Amino acid sequence: MSKINRRELLTRAWKWGFGLVSVAGIWTTWDIFKPSKTGGFGEIVNAGPANGVPTDNVTEVNAMRGYLTTDKGETVALWWKCPHLGCRVPWCDSSGEFECPCHGSKFNRVGEWREGPAPRGLDRFAVEIVDGAVVVDTASVITGPPHGPETIDEPLRGPKCEGTENA
Repeated sequence: MSKINRRELLTRAWKWGFGLVSVAGIWTTWDIFKPSKTGGFGEIVNAGPANGVPTDNVTEVNAMRGYLTTDKGETVALWWKCPHLGCRVPWCDSSGEFECPCHGSKFNRVGEWREGPAPRGLDRFAVEIVDGAVVVDTASVITGPPHGPETIDEPLRGPKCEGTENA
C-alpha cells in the first residue's frame, strides 16, 4: 500500500468536495427547472366535470387558484387575485358577489367590477371543455373586463360578508 503525503490528501479532499458541491448544484438546478408531472397553477388544470359548473353560483377550484361559473351558457374561469393590489378575493354566498377584504372592491358573479378601487374586473383564464371536463389554462392570464355596465342582471342576494368570515 502506498503512502499519501499531506499535500496529495488535501488535493484529493478539495477535488471531492468541489465535485460534491457541483453535483448538489446541478441537482438543485434540475429540481427547480424540471417539468412538473401534475397540473397546478401556471399550467393546464383539469378543473372537474363540465356538468359540475353552477349556472347561478360559483365553485372554488384551488388547483387553479380561482373560481368557475357560467355566463350565457359559457364556462368562465376567474382568478381569485384582486386586480387592485393582489389580495385574494373570496366569494360571498350571502350577497352573491365577490368581496375583496383588503380595500372593499366588489365584483359580480362573472367577475365584473361593481364598486371599489379595483381598476377593472377580475382577471380570467382560458377555458376549454375536453371530453366532458373543464380544462383551464392558468399559464396565461386574460385581463378582466373594464369598468362599465354589467352583462348580467343579478341584484344582491342578501347581506354582504365584508368584515366578517366569508360564507
